[in-house]
Amino acid sequence: MVSLEPLMRQNFIEYASYVIMDRAIPDLRDGCKPVQRRILHTLSKVNDGKFHKVANIIGETMKLHPHGDASIGDALVVLANKKYFIERQGNFGNTITGHRSAAARYIECRLTPLALDTMFNKALTTFEPSYDGRNQEPVCLPAKLPVILLLGTEGIAVGMATKILPHNFVELLRAQISILRNKPFQIYPDFPSGGVMDVSEYNDGLGKVKVRAKVRATDDKTVVISQIAYQTTTESLIASIENAAQKNKIKVTGIQDYTTDRVEIEVKLTRGVYADEAIPQMFAYTDCEVSLSSNIVVIQDQAPKSVTVSDTLRFLTKQLVAQIQAELEHELGQLHDKHHWLTLERIFIENRVYKKIETAKTAEAVFKAVWAGMHEFELLFVRPMADEDVERLLKIQIRRISAYDINKSRKDEKDVLRAINEAEKKLARINHTTIKYLEGLIEKYGKDYPRQTQIATFESVDKKAVARQNIRMSYDPETGFYGSQVKGTKHVVTISEYDRVLIVASDGSYRVIGPADKLLVGRVIYCKLFNPEKGEEFTVVYRDKTRQCYAKRVHILKFIKEREYYLIKNKEGRIDLLSQAADPGIAHLSYAPAPRQRVKGATFDLGKLELTSPSARGSRLAPKAVAKLKVLPRDRK
Repeated sequence: MVSLEPLMRQNFIEYASYVIMDRAIPDLRDGCKPVQRRILHTLSKVNDGKFHKVANIIGETMKLHPHGDASIGDALVVLANKKYFIERQGNFGNTITGHRSAAARYIECRLTPLALDTMFNKALTTFEPSYDGRNQEPVCLPAKLPVILLLGTEGIAVGMATKILPHNFVELLRAQISILRNKPFQIYPDFPSGGVMDVSEYNDGLGKVKVRAKVRATDDKTVVISQIAYQTTTESLIASIENAAQKNKIKVTGIQDYTTDRVEIEVKLTRGVYADEAIPQMFAYTDCEVSLSSNIVVIQDQAPKSVTVSDTLRFLTKQLVAQIQAELEHELGQLHDKHHWLTLERIFIENRVYKKIETAKTAEAVFKAVWAGMHEFELLFVRPMADEDVERLLKIQIRRISAYDINKSRKDEKDVLRAINEAEKKLARINHTTIKYLEGLIEKYGKDYPRQTQIATFESVDKKAVARQNIRMSYDPETGFYGSQVKGTKHVVTISEYDRVLIVASDGSYRVIGPADKLLVGRVIYCKLFNPEKGEEFTVVYRDKTRQCYAKRVHILKFIKEREYYLIKNKEGRIDLLSQAADPGIAHLSYAPAPRQRVKGATFDLGKLELTSPSARGSRLAPKAVAKLKVLPRDRK
């Protein structure tokens, strides 16, 4: 029999690796998942300055992405709504209200100037064959921005997930400048939806932040929400308020949504409820406050890795320096090539080297004539001449030779030399050059990306403290039921959803319960609000089924909610006294009648009882069965 385990194991590993590397987790270098990289590459390839139908971009991207048009379209809309790299035209949905975008055939897009300036350089991009081998796609975009922290992203792979919160454009670039200057820096998230954020637990991207909507009271009875928390929408926020109102956690009479391009939700409060009371309840029970965890998992060196925000920024800053250096070296190489060619061209025309080919009869003779003629001026060369240079000289048209301007040629050479000198200076001070580049980006684009989320420190609202005590619990002695749905007048307690009630029945059973609709509890002798932190102390006197009398002092503290416990050993008997007094008094016991009985009773000082467990039997008060029991104050004994 053939085992399937090796096949399943191998296929699972391949599937998991594919999902991690090629679907869900972004690459640290350009901050893109494969679908995002393919969309941006497609937009750069078709870029002509005009808007393109999103449907056309999806179709072109499908040549590179094997997972269908829906995933491409959704990823493009999400990327466009972040507003950094894709300019929108048409209805791309509304991230504030949660409305979806129009169909791909109705909307258009193109690359933003920021994307064109910072995300592409064909000469420095490594390409690989697409999934079907018909096209080439970039292994990684030569991004000069910390894209992974700028955009933020979420992804769920096999056995791992990533959640990276978005950060502010200007603050990221300033942090990179601080890194280049060896200065300390701090960087915190910034959300497009605004709000107020507490970053005390962010822990460099390994913790969480708490984000609140901006809520203010316009008067005692009206609360207005002007900004919402990240990853919530006006629809989800209103739904959370309505849900809390249905559960009586907050009291509202109406909610009006006046949101357009800016959030404006008006909440009207009921009679007897005021804004200063309602606002903490909204933070506690609705999406006006959310907690967002950060878990930065990225692809680095062809493997998933968990990193911090500062480590990510340092890596990307080092990469930026290398990227700018590579661009300068590439530019310098092109400038040297241009200087070399301008020099050869000037020598070829100015010294009439082309005249030497007039007597040559064959192509080989022509080649040798030019080669020999040019080498007479070898000392003027920028670098040794190659065969390709001769071929290029021979392709110069007569019209260009006749219209050749020596002065312009010399000016062009000086301009090239000046550009070479500038490039070499920049390379020699590459850190300074990188700082200047970042400062230029801030000056050019910084005004378009101000901080949206206000940073503040605030305490989480204690739900127990702001909970409304509006649940009326009562007891019906005729039926023995207790709860919020019981119409009784005994043992009435008004509680909140977080409060607890201690109920003790005459048979010695007791339980700690929360709000309950209807619960059978028997004959209740004690029912009050219970403090789980302090508990309750009682002096208990009871008789078991043989009428033996026992007493004990107990402290009810530990419990499981709604579980039934017993104060009477063996669970059969009845309680004669349940007292919380510090000095319960003296117990007077009357024995059950018996033949030849001389002693008919006894007394016991209940103040001498030691504290014991609620489940313990307690101290036996008399050696005989007890018919009657009275407890009198000490001064009446």
